Amino acid sequence: MKNAKYFILPLAFALLQSCAANLSYSGSPFQKSYQSITSAELKTHLYIVASDEMEGRDTGSEGQKKAGKYLIEQYQKMGVSHPKSMTSFHQIVPTEALKGRRGNLPQSENILAYIEGSEKPEEVIVISAHYDHIGMSDGQIFNGADDDGSGTVALLEIAEAFQMAKKSGNGPKRSILFLHVTGEEHGLLGSLYYANNPIFPMANTVANLNIDMIGRCDPGNCDKEYVYVIGSEMLSSDLKKISEKANASTTSLELNYKYDDPNDKDRLYYRSDHYNFAKNGIPVIFYFDGIHEDYHKPSDTPDKIDYVSLQKRTQLVFATAWELANRKDRIVVDKKVK
Repeated sequence: MKNAKYFILPLAFALLQSCAANLSYSGSPFQKSYQSITSAELKTHLYIVASDEMEGRDTGSEGQKKAGKYLIEQYQKMGVSHPKSMTSFHQIVPTEALKGRRGNLPQSENILAYIEGSEKPEEVIVISAHYDHIGMSDGQIFNGADDDGSGTVALLEIAEAFQMAKKSGNGPKRSILFLHVTGEEHGLLGSLYYANNPIFPMANTVANLNIDMIGRCDPGNCDKEYVYVIGSEMLSSDLKKISEKANASTTSLELNYKYDDPNDKDRLYYRSDHYNFAKNGIPVIFYFDGIHEDYHKPSDTPDKIDYVSLQKRTQLVFATAWELANRKDRIVVDKKVK
Protein backbone atom coordinates (compact mmCIF):
# COMPACT_ATOMS: atom_id res chain seq x y z
CA MET A 1 0.00 0.00 0.00
CA LYS A 2 2.92 2.36 0.37
CA ASN A 3 2.88 3.04 -3.38
CA ALA A 4 -0.83 3.86 -3.49
CA LYS A 5 -0.15 7.59 -3.70
CA TYR A 6 1.72 7.04 -6.95
CA PHE A 7 -1.43 5.50 -8.38
CA ILE A 8 -3.90 7.94 -6.86
CA LEU A 9 -2.14 11.13 -7.97
CA PRO A 10 -2.06 10.27 -11.69
CA LEU A 11 -5.67 9.10 -11.46
CA ALA A 12 -6.72 12.35 -9.81
CA PHE A 13 -4.86 14.33 -12.45
CA ALA A 14 -6.58 12.36 -15.22
CA LEU A 15 -9.98 13.01 -13.66
CA LEU A 16 -9.24 16.71 -13.41
CA GLN A 17 -8.18 16.76 -17.04
CA SER A 18 -11.38 14.97 -18.01
CA CYS A 19 -13.50 17.45 -16.09
CA ALA A 20 -11.63 20.35 -17.65
CA ALA A 21 -12.30 18.97 -21.11
CA ASN A 22 -16.04 19.13 -20.48
CA LEU A 23 -16.08 22.22 -18.32
CA SER A 24 -17.27 24.54 -21.08
CA TYR A 25 -20.58 22.69 -21.37
CA SER A 26 -21.12 21.37 -17.84
CA GLY A 27 -20.49 24.57 -15.89
CA SER A 28 -23.27 26.60 -14.36
CA PRO A 29 -22.69 29.79 -16.44
CA PHE A 30 -23.07 27.84 -19.68
CA GLN A 31 -26.09 25.86 -18.51
CA LYS A 32 -28.00 28.91 -17.30
CA SER A 33 -27.37 30.74 -20.55
CA TYR A 34 -28.13 27.67 -22.66
CA GLN A 35 -31.43 27.10 -20.85
CA SER A 36 -32.41 30.76 -21.26
CA ILE A 37 -32.98 30.06 -24.96
CA THR A 38 -36.65 29.07 -25.02
CA SER A 39 -39.23 28.22 -27.62
CA ALA A 40 -41.65 30.66 -25.97
CA GLU A 41 -39.33 33.66 -26.38
CA LEU A 42 -38.43 32.66 -29.93
CA LYS A 43 -42.13 32.45 -30.75
CA THR A 44 -42.87 35.86 -29.22
CA HIS A 45 -40.13 37.51 -31.27
CA LEU A 46 -41.00 35.70 -34.50
CA TYR A 47 -44.70 36.58 -34.40
CA ILE A 48 -43.56 40.21 -34.42
CA VAL A 49 -40.67 40.02 -36.90
CA ALA A 50 -42.73 37.98 -39.39
CA SER A 51 -46.02 39.79 -38.82
CA ASP A 52 -48.09 41.42 -41.56
CA GLU A 53 -47.04 44.78 -40.12
CA MET A 54 -43.52 44.20 -41.47
CA GLU A 55 -44.92 43.79 -45.00
CA GLY A 56 -42.50 41.05 -45.97
CA ARG A 57 -39.33 43.00 -44.99
CA ASP A 58 -38.17 43.71 -48.54
CA THR A 59 -34.75 45.34 -48.71
CA GLY A 60 -34.95 49.05 -47.93
CA SER A 61 -38.71 48.99 -47.36
CA GLU A 62 -40.53 50.61 -44.45
CA GLY A 63 -41.51 47.15 -43.27
CA GLN A 64 -37.91 46.05 -43.07
CA LYS A 65 -37.01 49.22 -41.18
CA LYS A 66 -39.79 48.49 -38.67
CA ALA A 67 -38.38 45.01 -38.16
CA GLY A 68 -34.90 46.50 -37.71
CA LYS A 69 -36.21 48.94 -35.12
CA TYR A 70 -37.71 46.05 -33.17
CA LEU A 71 -34.39 44.17 -33.22
CA ILE A 72 -32.48 47.17 -31.93
CA GLU A 73 -35.03 47.70 -29.16
CA GLN A 74 -34.50 44.12 -28.02
CA TYR A 75 -30.72 44.53 -27.89
CA GLN A 76 -31.12 47.72 -25.90
CA LYS A 77 -33.44 46.00 -23.43
CA MET A 78 -30.90 43.26 -22.78
CA GLY A 79 -28.07 45.77 -22.42
CA VAL A 80 -26.21 44.84 -25.59
CA SER A 81 -24.83 47.75 -27.61
CA HIS A 82 -23.23 48.25 -31.01
CA PRO A 83 -19.48 48.17 -31.75
CA LYS A 84 -17.63 51.07 -30.13
CA SER A 85 -16.42 52.38 -33.47
CA MET A 86 -20.02 52.91 -34.62
CA THR A 87 -22.40 55.67 -33.57
CA SER A 88 -25.46 53.43 -33.85
CA PHE A 89 -26.48 49.84 -34.56
CA HIS A 90 -26.77 50.67 -38.28
CA GLN A 91 -24.15 50.05 -40.92
CA ILE A 92 -25.64 51.98 -43.82
CA VAL A 93 -25.63 50.02 -47.07
CA PRO A 94 -25.93 52.60 -49.86
CA THR A 95 -28.08 52.07 -52.90
CA GLU A 96 -24.95 51.79 -55.07
CA ALA A 97 -24.11 48.59 -53.20
CA LEU A 98 -27.63 47.25 -53.60
CA LYS A 99 -27.80 46.45 -57.28
CA GLY A 100 -29.87 43.32 -57.01
CA ARG A 101 -31.68 40.94 -59.27
CA ARG A 102 -34.46 43.50 -59.76
CA GLY A 103 -32.18 46.48 -60.34
CA ASN A 104 -31.20 49.13 -57.83
CA LEU A 105 -32.74 48.91 -54.37
CA PRO A 106 -33.31 51.65 -51.80
CA GLN A 107 -30.65 52.38 -49.20
CA SER A 108 -30.80 49.84 -46.39
CA GLU A 109 -28.95 48.87 -43.23
CA ASN A 110 -27.05 46.01 -41.72
CA ILE A 111 -27.70 45.86 -37.97
CA LEU A 112 -24.72 45.14 -35.71
CA ALA A 113 -24.85 44.26 -32.01
CA TYR A 114 -21.70 43.47 -30.08
CA ILE A 115 -20.43 41.87 -26.88
CA GLU A 116 -16.76 42.56 -26.25
CA GLY A 117 -14.53 39.70 -25.22
CA SER A 118 -12.97 39.73 -21.77
CA GLU A 119 -9.52 38.32 -22.68
CA LYS A 120 -9.10 38.41 -26.46
CA PRO A 121 -11.42 41.23 -27.55
CA GLU A 122 -9.58 41.72 -30.84
CA GLU A 123 -10.65 38.23 -31.99
CA VAL A 124 -14.26 38.17 -33.18
CA ILE A 125 -16.87 35.46 -33.74
CA VAL A 126 -19.56 36.63 -36.19
CA ILE A 127 -23.03 35.12 -35.84
CA SER A 128 -25.20 36.18 -38.75
CA ALA A 129 -28.69 35.98 -40.23
CA HIS A 130 -30.45 38.02 -42.88
CA TYR A 131 -33.50 39.96 -41.72
CA ASP A 132 -34.82 40.88 -45.16
CA HIS A 133 -37.32 38.86 -47.16
CA ILE A 134 -39.11 39.35 -50.50
CA GLY A 135 -41.83 41.80 -49.52
CA MET A 136 -45.28 41.83 -51.12
CA SER A 137 -46.72 40.86 -54.49
CA ASP A 138 -50.28 41.16 -55.86
CA GLY A 139 -51.58 42.19 -52.46
CA GLN A 140 -50.05 39.17 -50.71
CA ILE A 141 -47.50 39.47 -47.93
CA PHE A 142 -44.52 37.11 -47.96
CA ASN A 143 -43.92 37.00 -44.20
CA GLY A 144 -40.71 34.95 -44.34
CA ALA A 145 -41.18 33.35 -40.94
CA ASP A 146 -38.67 30.62 -41.63
CA ASP A 147 -36.72 32.53 -44.29
CA ASP A 148 -35.16 34.09 -42.36
CA GLY A 149 -37.28 35.21 -39.46
CA SER A 150 -36.15 32.05 -37.69
CA GLY A 151 -32.48 32.95 -37.93
CA THR A 152 -33.18 36.57 -37.07
CA VAL A 153 -34.85 35.75 -33.75
CA ALA A 154 -32.26 33.06 -33.00
CA LEU A 155 -29.63 35.80 -32.94
CA LEU A 156 -31.66 37.70 -30.33
CA GLU A 157 -31.83 34.66 -28.05
CA ILE A 158 -28.14 33.82 -28.49
CA ALA A 159 -27.17 37.41 -27.69
CA GLU A 160 -29.34 37.35 -24.57
CA ALA A 161 -27.69 34.09 -23.49
CA PHE A 162 -24.19 35.51 -23.86
CA GLN A 163 -25.22 38.72 -22.13
CA MET A 164 -26.57 36.70 -19.20
CA ALA A 165 -23.19 35.00 -18.86
CA LYS A 166 -21.43 38.36 -19.06
CA LYS A 167 -23.59 39.84 -16.29
CA SER A 168 -22.64 36.93 -14.05
CA GLY A 169 -18.96 37.59 -14.69
CA ASN A 170 -18.56 34.83 -17.26
CA GLY A 171 -18.70 36.72 -20.52
CA PRO A 172 -17.06 35.35 -23.67
CA LYS A 173 -13.28 35.61 -23.86
CA ARG A 174 -13.44 36.52 -27.53
CA SER A 175 -15.82 39.15 -28.86
CA ILE A 176 -19.15 38.26 -30.45
CA LEU A 177 -20.68 40.25 -33.32
CA PHE A 178 -24.37 39.67 -34.00
CA LEU A 179 -24.78 40.63 -37.64
CA HIS A 180 -28.25 41.05 -39.14
CA VAL A 181 -27.65 41.57 -42.84
CA THR A 182 -29.88 43.11 -45.45
CA GLY A 183 -30.25 42.30 -49.13
CA GLU A 184 -29.67 38.54 -48.93
CA GLU A 185 -32.67 37.78 -51.09
CA HIS A 186 -31.29 40.01 -53.84
CA GLY A 187 -27.86 38.40 -54.01
CA LEU A 188 -26.16 38.32 -50.58
CA LEU A 189 -25.69 42.08 -50.89
CA GLY A 190 -25.61 43.12 -47.22
CA SER A 191 -23.04 40.52 -46.24
CA LEU A 192 -20.98 41.40 -49.31
CA TYR A 193 -21.00 45.04 -48.21
CA TYR A 194 -19.90 44.06 -44.71
CA ALA A 195 -17.12 41.84 -46.09
CA ASN A 196 -15.89 44.73 -48.22
CA ASN A 197 -16.29 47.24 -45.38
CA PRO A 198 -15.76 45.21 -42.20
CA ILE A 199 -16.15 46.91 -38.83
CA PHE A 200 -13.57 44.46 -37.50
CA PRO A 201 -10.67 43.34 -39.70
CA MET A 202 -11.31 40.13 -41.56
CA ALA A 203 -7.93 38.92 -40.31
CA ASN A 204 -9.31 39.11 -36.76
CA THR A 205 -12.55 37.28 -37.60
CA VAL A 206 -12.24 33.77 -36.18
CA ALA A 207 -15.37 32.19 -37.68
CA ASN A 208 -18.83 32.93 -39.04
CA LEU A 209 -21.86 30.94 -37.87
CA ASN A 210 -24.65 31.78 -40.29
CA ILE A 211 -28.28 30.90 -39.62
CA ASP A 212 -30.68 30.85 -42.58
CA MET A 213 -33.92 28.88 -42.06
CA ILE A 214 -33.95 26.70 -38.94
CA GLY A 215 -37.65 26.57 -38.01
CA ARG A 216 -39.15 23.94 -40.33
CA CYS A 217 -38.40 20.52 -41.83
CA ASP A 218 -38.05 19.28 -45.37
CA PRO A 219 -39.67 16.15 -46.88
CA GLY A 220 -38.19 13.01 -45.40
CA ASN A 221 -36.94 14.63 -42.22
CA CYS A 222 -40.06 15.77 -40.38
CA ASP A 223 -39.89 12.81 -38.00
CA LYS A 224 -36.28 13.61 -37.05
CA GLU A 225 -34.48 16.03 -34.78
CA TYR A 226 -31.91 17.27 -37.26
CA VAL A 227 -30.24 20.24 -38.88
CA TYR A 228 -28.23 20.57 -42.07
CA VAL A 229 -24.68 21.68 -41.29
CA ILE A 230 -22.93 23.11 -44.32
CA GLY A 231 -19.30 24.13 -44.76
CA SER A 232 -17.94 23.19 -41.34
CA GLU A 233 -14.80 21.49 -42.67
CA MET A 234 -14.24 23.46 -45.87
CA LEU A 235 -11.55 25.71 -44.40
CA SER A 236 -10.71 24.43 -40.92
CA SER A 237 -10.02 20.96 -39.58
CA ASP A 238 -11.05 22.27 -36.13
CA LEU A 239 -14.52 23.65 -36.80
CA LYS A 240 -16.39 20.44 -37.63
CA LYS A 241 -14.92 18.74 -34.56
CA ILE A 242 -16.03 21.66 -32.36
CA SER A 243 -19.50 21.57 -33.90
CA GLU A 244 -19.88 17.84 -33.32
CA LYS A 245 -18.60 18.08 -29.74
CA ALA A 246 -21.02 20.91 -29.01
CA ASN A 247 -23.89 18.87 -30.41
CA ALA A 248 -22.94 15.67 -28.57
CA SER A 249 -22.65 17.58 -25.29
CA THR A 250 -25.97 19.40 -25.64
CA THR A 251 -28.76 19.01 -28.20
CA SER A 252 -27.85 15.62 -29.75
CA LEU A 253 -29.40 16.57 -33.08
CA GLU A 254 -28.75 14.58 -36.22
CA LEU A 255 -26.17 16.67 -38.07
CA ASN A 256 -26.97 16.15 -41.73
CA TYR A 257 -24.09 16.78 -44.15
CA LYS A 258 -26.06 16.17 -47.35
CA TYR A 259 -25.32 19.65 -48.68
CA ASP A 260 -21.80 19.85 -47.29
CA ASP A 261 -20.29 19.65 -50.73
CA PRO A 262 -19.42 22.60 -52.98
CA ASN A 263 -20.23 20.38 -55.97
CA ASP A 264 -23.78 19.65 -54.77
CA LYS A 265 -26.30 20.43 -57.52
CA ASP A 266 -28.18 22.87 -55.27
CA ARG A 267 -24.91 24.72 -54.49
CA LEU A 268 -26.17 25.72 -51.04
CA TYR A 269 -22.63 26.39 -49.83
CA TYR A 270 -22.66 29.42 -52.12
CA ARG A 271 -26.23 30.60 -51.48
CA SER A 272 -26.29 32.31 -48.12
CA ASP A 273 -24.38 35.05 -46.34
CA HIS A 274 -21.65 32.84 -44.89
CA TYR A 275 -20.10 32.58 -48.34
CA ASN A 276 -18.96 36.20 -48.28
CA PHE A 277 -16.90 35.23 -45.22
CA ALA A 278 -15.74 31.87 -46.58
CA LYS A 279 -14.37 33.36 -49.79
CA ASN A 280 -12.25 35.62 -47.57
CA GLY A 281 -10.73 32.59 -45.85
CA ILE A 282 -12.88 32.63 -42.72
CA PRO A 283 -14.20 29.26 -41.47
CA VAL A 284 -17.99 29.05 -41.60
CA ILE A 285 -20.97 26.95 -40.67
CA PHE A 286 -24.32 27.42 -42.41
CA TYR A 287 -27.28 26.06 -40.40
CA PHE A 288 -30.31 25.15 -42.53
CA ASP A 289 -33.51 23.11 -42.31
CA GLY A 290 -33.95 22.33 -46.03
CA ILE A 291 -36.35 23.39 -48.77
CA HIS A 292 -40.00 22.97 -47.73
CA GLU A 293 -43.32 23.54 -49.46
CA ASP A 294 -43.71 27.11 -48.21
CA TYR A 295 -40.29 28.34 -49.29
CA HIS A 296 -40.66 31.82 -50.85
CA LYS A 297 -44.44 31.65 -50.65
CA PRO A 298 -46.97 33.77 -48.73
CA SER A 299 -47.64 30.64 -46.66
CA ASP A 300 -44.26 30.87 -44.85
CA THR A 301 -45.97 32.11 -41.69
CA PRO A 302 -45.15 31.94 -37.94
CA ASP A 303 -47.90 29.43 -37.15
CA LYS A 304 -46.08 26.77 -39.21
CA ILE A 305 -42.81 26.98 -37.30
CA ASP A 306 -41.70 24.04 -35.15
CA TYR A 307 -40.65 26.06 -32.11
CA VAL A 308 -39.10 23.12 -30.27
CA SER A 309 -36.81 22.43 -33.23
CA LEU A 310 -36.07 26.15 -33.53
CA GLN A 311 -35.05 26.21 -29.89
CA LYS A 312 -32.74 23.19 -30.16
CA ARG A 313 -31.05 24.44 -33.31
CA THR A 314 -30.56 27.86 -31.72
CA GLN A 315 -29.05 26.22 -28.65
CA LEU A 316 -26.64 24.28 -30.87
CA VAL A 317 -25.40 27.48 -32.49
CA PHE A 318 -24.99 29.03 -29.04
CA ALA A 319 -23.03 26.01 -27.74
CA THR A 320 -20.75 26.09 -30.77
CA ALA A 321 -20.17 29.83 -30.43
CA TRP A 322 -19.49 29.38 -26.70
CA GLU A 323 -16.64 26.97 -27.43
CA LEU A 324 -15.23 29.13 -30.23
CA ALA A 325 -15.30 32.17 -27.97
CA ASN A 326 -13.84 30.55 -24.86
CA ARG A 327 -11.33 27.94 -26.03
CA LYS A 328 -7.66 28.61 -25.42
CA ASP A 329 -6.52 28.61 -29.04
CA ARG A 330 -8.07 30.24 -32.07
CA ILE A 331 -9.22 27.65 -34.58
CA VAL A 332 -6.84 26.90 -37.43
CA VAL A 333 -7.42 27.78 -41.07
CA ASP A 334 -5.60 24.95 -42.81
CA LYS A 335 -7.56 24.41 -46.01
CA LYS A 336 -7.86 26.39 -49.24
CA VAL A 337 -10.81 28.59 -50.18
CA LYS A 338 -13.32 26.84 -52.45
